Amino acid sequence: MPDIPTPNVVRETLEEYGALTREAMAAYFPTAEPRHHLYDMLSDYPKRGGKMMRSSLCIATARAFGAEARDALHSAVAIELLHNALLIHDDIEDESEQRRDRPTLHALHGIPLALNAGDALTLLSIRPLFENFDRVGPRVALSIVRETERMAWESAEGQAMELGWRRDNRNGLSDADYLVMVLKKTCWLASIHPSRIGAMIATRGNLDLDPFIRFGFFLGAAFQIQDDVLNLVPDDTYGKEPNGDIFEAKRTLMLNHVYRLSPPAQQRELASLLDPGRRERTADQVAWIRQLMDGYGSIEYARGIAHGLAGAALHEYATIYRGLPDTRDTRFIRGLATWIFHRM
Repeated sequence: MPDIPTPNVVRETLEEYGALTREAMAAYFPTAEPRHHLYDMLSDYPKRGGKMMRSSLCIATARAFGAEARDALHSAVAIELLHNALLIHDDIEDESEQRRDRPTLHALHGIPLALNAGDALTLLSIRPLFENFDRVGPRVALSIVRETERMAWESAEGQAMELGWRRDNRNGLSDADYLVMVLKKTCWLASIHPSRIGAMIATRGNLDLDPFIRFGFFLGAAFQIQDDVLNLVPDDTYGKEPNGDIFEAKRTLMLNHVYRLSPPAQQRELASLLDPGRRERTADQVAWIRQLMDGYGSIEYARGIAHGLAGAALHEYATIYRGLPDTRDTRFIRGLATWIFHRM
């Protein structure tokens, strides 16, 4: 098989598996009433696009281990539905203003309706998992449900950690603190769960899934750090509010780095600025914190860690996929470790 440049194989695979997932997902959106106040809102975020990395990783992993794409499609749809449901809740909790280049759902419809839509979308994400009982058999289907429950709990714990740090105005956090939070909040849904589910479907549960936790952690953490960097140095594909993480006082690697390197008086000033809610933080205050990040080299520091994690992901990839045929799916999975730094 001729060599395919990484950017091309990642882009093409995301487009193909993303379209496959979107088509299947569309069948799950109800057309009943109340449409305006509920059902039209369920499909809002999914219709805005997105990279479809999670669903594509699930399908590609299943295919890499010998399954058909259709075997993993119900699980891929469930992953995307839950991902979008959590985005609605995240946007409310973070008081975010933009999602995928448009106002957030709660900005358009108010918090009560958006919150209810997020709850409904979470419930809807369970429905495709029932389809697995016919497609992959009861034993594997039940294992997928259990894996989904574990991932959901990990995600909730990670979200609680991040929200709790902000509520308590917790400062002086270490890189290890941040990475534990990211492992739970980001990595389980973004990369660990899709990889484990894809492998489970293909091997009917007869494969050690622990290595996918390491691979998924390294890949997902690099992805999240790069996403945090893009919030400060956005490119043309970034669809959220620039510097929104500072407005929201998120304890990113960069903010933690600035605080640790600041002298005591500056630490007190930072703590004072990070204590109030988002609406009380001014653009000038955010700009000052952003300048500190440049002065302390915090963005380059975070980029260095992200690249190191991506390298570790490639090492784990080599261990997991050693001996499998060299296919577009394996190249896609390997290519994600570099694609995250120049997403297209």
